[in-house]
Amino acid sequence: MERPHLWRACLLWAALALPALTADPLGLNEPRAFWPQLAGLGVLAAAVASARRQPGVAFGLTAVLSLFAAPALFTVSYGPALGVLALLLGLRSPRVLPAAALFAAVGGAGTAKVALVGVDPAAQWVVLTGTLLFGCVFPWLGGRYWRQSRELARAGWTRAARLEDEQRGAEERARLRERARIAQDMHDSLGHELSLIALRAGALQVAPDLPEGHRAAAADLRAAAADATDRLHRIIGVLREDDEPVPLSPPGESVEQLVARAAESGLPVCWQPAGSGTAGQPGSVAERILHRVVREALTNAARHAPGAPVTVAAAGEAGGTTVTITNGRATRPGSPSIGGSGLLGLRAAVTASGGDFEAGPHGDGFRVRAYVPEQPTPGAARTAAPSAPFTRARRRVAVAIGAAACAGVALVGGAFAWYAYTESHSVLQPAAYARLALGASVAEIAPALPDRTARDAPVERAPAPPKHADCRYYRASGELLVSVDHFRLCFDDEGRLVAKDVVPRAGLQADTPADTHEEFVR
Repeated sequence: MERPHLWRACLLWAALALPALTADPLGLNEPRAFWPQLAGLGVLAAAVASARRQPGVAFGLTAVLSLFAAPALFTVSYGPALGVLALLLGLRSPRVLPAAALFAAVGGAGTAKVALVGVDPAAQWVVLTGTLLFGCVFPWLGGRYWRQSRELARAGWTRAARLEDEQRGAEERARLRERARIAQDMHDSLGHELSLIALRAGALQVAPDLPEGHRAAAADLRAAAADATDRLHRIIGVLREDDEPVPLSPPGESVEQLVARAAESGLPVCWQPAGSGTAGQPGSVAERILHRVVREALTNAARHAPGAPVTVAAAGEAGGTTVTITNGRATRPGSPSIGGSGLLGLRAAVTASGGDFEAGPHGDGFRVRAYVPEQPTPGAARTAAPSAPFTRARRRVAVAIGAAACAGVALVGGAFAWYAYTESHSVLQPAAYARLALGASVAEIAPALPDRTARDAPVERAPAPPKHADCRYYRASGELLVSVDHFRLCFDDEGRLVAKDVVPRAGLQADTPADTHEEFVR
């Protein structure tokens, strides 16, 4: 055992041994011989030594010691040790079943001893039950509550540290998302405009009335615009993250206006609204997502399938809008695809809003289809608060402690009331004792006697009784919880009073034998 633990164990043993050493001299217990007291101190030392690693063994040793000292389990000498070690059992043992089995075993052993050797079984069983609940179970529950409070405190500090880490991570992700948003906006807006510039330059290049020198300049302009678009695409691909849906800023135009502007730039595109289909409410999040889908699809069609006819169709559905952008086969060479992230960003944005996204080859061309609900609901992970299970556990322990406390108070109160009743009804007044005459029959002295005899009679301190005599003990005072003088009346087989004695309280001796012992002589 380490030195700090050894010092703490010695101090604990000294504190628990103090009641055992002082209870007898103070008259709180019936006096005992030296060897039982020494054995009790040794058992307490063994219990304290094992309390750190084996709290159940420590409590069991103390409970056995208490049962040997008193069938009702309650003693002033070992009661404090029983409560303290029950508290340590709840504090240091995480399991409930072994503790419950230990309490049940102590209760069963105490009940058996009370039934076999108890002077007043009913009253002693009530005291046993109250001591077990209020002096053992209640401290054990207090220890468990203390243990769970410490676990909650540790979990709280751990959660605070984790929340700080999550906050730093959230700030870093917010910074990266903002960077990705700027990159995506640059990619979508500038890439779309550069694609339209390249498209207009291509139309100018094939104009029949354009001089040859201007035709070459238009070709150079188209090539430069296409090259700038590719370089912009590569640069933006370094900045953005594919797995982060990007917030959208209002484009300032509707999907129909976007399609019309692309047609004016020379892109062979047509707008086909179906029935009551619209591309979302103006200015709504759904309209901005659809605008981005159409813009990206038109940009890809202009770059990778120049000259191919493009159709943009919008159809209203239950709770949302579906847009479909389909292009045919290219009529002239376009820019090669380098596996960009535009479609990945579209898929992330659409699915994050609760919609569906499809993109892939269709016939001789390519098709992009997206469904966006009218009221997008971005997914948010829901996690239960880690402190909820601990809070529920703390509430259950608090309720259990409260119930045990109420039951313990009721039982201990009932036991004390029964104890006060029995002790007060076993008092033989000194004046009545003095009037009792030796040789009188039981019937003659019965009116002067109380209706109950004394519990826990001081047989050890009384003188040897007459042979073949039935001796009864009565209290000389109604004081409770302290040792008092007792009167002993002994009757022969014929029911005559043959001896009367005064048994002094613990710690005192009789003044003279004549004052304390009277015996009838035939």
